[in-house]
Amino acid sequence: MARLILFISLQLLFVPLVYSFGAPHVCRSYCGNITIDYPFALQPGCGHSGFRDLLFCINDVLMFHISSGSYRVLNIDYAYRSITLHDPHLSTCDSIVLGGRGNGFVVEHWRAPYLNPSADNVFMLLGCSTQSPLFQGFPAGNHVPCRNVSGMGCEEYYGCQGWMDLGLARMGLAYGTGPPICCALPFDSIKSVNLSKLECQGYSSAYTLAPLRVSGPAEWTYGIRVKYNVEASNDSFCKACEATGGSCGHDVGRFGQLCMCGTWNSTSNCDTIMKLSVGGATLAMDHLPGSLIATIAFWLMSFRM
Repeated sequence: MARLILFISLQLLFVPLVYSFGAPHVCRSYCGNITIDYPFALQPGCGHSGFRDLLFCINDVLMFHISSGSYRVLNIDYAYRSITLHDPHLSTCDSIVLGGRGNGFVVEHWRAPYLNPSADNVFMLLGCSTQSPLFQGFPAGNHVPCRNVSGMGCEEYYGCQGWMDLGLARMGLAYGTGPPICCALPFDSIKSVNLSKLECQGYSSAYTLAPLRVSGPAEWTYGIRVKYNVEASNDSFCKACEATGGSCGHDVGRFGQLCMCGTWNSTSNCDTIMKLSVGGATLAMDHLPGSLIATIAFWLMSFRM
C-alpha cells in the first residue's frame, strides 16, 4: 500500500511538471495595438527586473511611469530598442505650454542604466530663469550650453505658430543681456530634465527619424524617444530561455534572472528541470514523459526498500 501511495504521489508531482514544458509566451501580452514583450512586461515577475513596475495598461492605453510622471506609450520598436512617449503638456510647434506643467524626463537612479533618451532627441527648455543651473556663469563667463541637436534647435523653433499665439514674435524672443527663452540640449548634457530644479516654465522634445530630414519645426516629430538597454548576459540568458519555449522573467524578491516555463521556473532554461537522486543513482529528467519519469522513480525507490 505504501508503494502504491508513493507511485500515485510521484505521478501527481511530475506529470504536470513535465507537460508544462515550453509553455510559449507566458509573459507576452498586448495593450491596445502594442505588443509588450521582453524586456518589458505587465505581469509581476515577467520581463527584465530593470523594467519592473514601468508599464501599465489602462483602458487599452499603455502608460509609462517613472519618477517625473506618466507618459502615454506611442510605440515600442524592438528591432531598434526604442520606446516613444507622449507627454500631454509637451510643447509643440502649434502649442507652447508654460506654467511648469510638463513632466520633463527624470528616471530613478537604479533604472538609469536601462533607459535614456536617444542621442537624436532634442530637449528644448522654455522660459528658464536667470538663476537656472543651465546658465551658471552667464553672461560673465559668456557660456550658454544651448545648441542644436540633429539639426533641430531654438532658432528654427522660434518661428513656430505657437509663439505668435502667445503674442511673442520671433524678434521678441531674441536675447541680449539675459538668457534665451529657449535652450536646446541633448539629454546627455544634463542627465535629467527636471523643470522645477532647472527653474523652467516648460519644455519641448523632438526626434529625428533617420534618414528622413524635414524642412522645419512644423514637420518635426514631437515626443520623447527613449533607448532601452539590457546587459549582454541578460540577452544571452533570454535567448536560451526562449529557444526552449520559455519566457524571460525575474525573481520578484531578489530580481535574479528566471526562465518561466508555464507552471514552474528555471534559473537556466526549460530544457533543464531538475535531477532526481535516489540512493546515489541520479537521473536527468530532461525531455522524458511524465509517466515514464514517475515509473522509473517508483522502480528505483522500490528497489531500495
